[in-house]
Amino acid sequence: MTIALLQIKNLVKHYPSVKAVNGIDITLNKGICFGLLGPNGAGKTTTVEILEGINQATSGEILYKGLPLGDQFRKEAGIMFQSTALQDFITVQETLQMFANFYPQQADLDELIQRCNLTQYLNQDNRQLSGGQRQRLLLAIALVNNPDIIFLDEPTTGLDPQARQNFWKLIHEIKAAGKTVVLTTHYMEEAYTLCDEIAIMDHGKIIAQGTPKALLEAHFNDVILRLPETEISDLDCLPFIINNRQGHIEITTSDVNEVVSTLIKNNISLAKLQIRQRTLDDLFIELTGKELRA
Repeated sequence: MTIALLQIKNLVKHYPSVKAVNGIDITLNKGICFGLLGPNGAGKTTTVEILEGINQATSGEILYKGLPLGDQFRKEAGIMFQSTALQDFITVQETLQMFANFYPQQADLDELIQRCNLTQYLNQDNRQLSGGQRQRLLLAIALVNNPDIIFLDEPTTGLDPQARQNFWKLIHEIKAAGKTVVLTTHYMEEAYTLCDEIAIMDHGKIIAQGTPKALLEAHFNDVILRLPETEISDLDCLPFIINNRQGHIEITTSDVNEVVSTLIKNNISLAKLQIRQRTLDDLFIELTGKELRA
């Protein structure tokens, strides 16, 4: 019988005024990327902090390789926090060596430096790093003990598209090496690209869980057609529910042929017509609502 790498059973965390985590179950196997998604206040940060061992659960059970969290987990886990202060006045090389010295088991630093594209910055002071360079260094720190499981808490927040794409490539390489990744992110495209499985939390509970593709197929059987509003002189001529989106109209339908046929009959140009599949953004909004969370 194969033992799960990490197993969470009926995890609960109550504060005096709120149930931050209210009875969740998760099983993680080796070599996958698992995404924990949810609006602000959903309980995902508290959940991850408990899994990382830096917060105490009110009740529930967490097993790592079949055993309660302990020394083995601390030696074999890597964490990239959402916000980390790096020591000033020391170099990237010195930073990596310092963190490596904290662990009895260490990754090959030369290989790690190459994988995280840090070679040309080794003698650079931490204060001089760009956002992308800093995030790659923090990832290298999370990998410095050659961990079996890596926690990444919103790792690409604030990065430009190019830096984010490069970071995604690193995560794919880490997963290909047999590591398990636990990711929290507010970027749904990131979750879809990286995660083998996701769980969406709200109000302390998991409200949906599965592969991104399976969840989209389970909740949607339609597509969205999009046209510039200026292409349609009379919206009343269209027998569909129409949403206005920043100068465009959107029609949600499970019958594209019917909509296109109606547009043609009403002499509406299709030159700028866009048709898109449903995305995790659509699913996230449908399941958690549109109201602003603190």
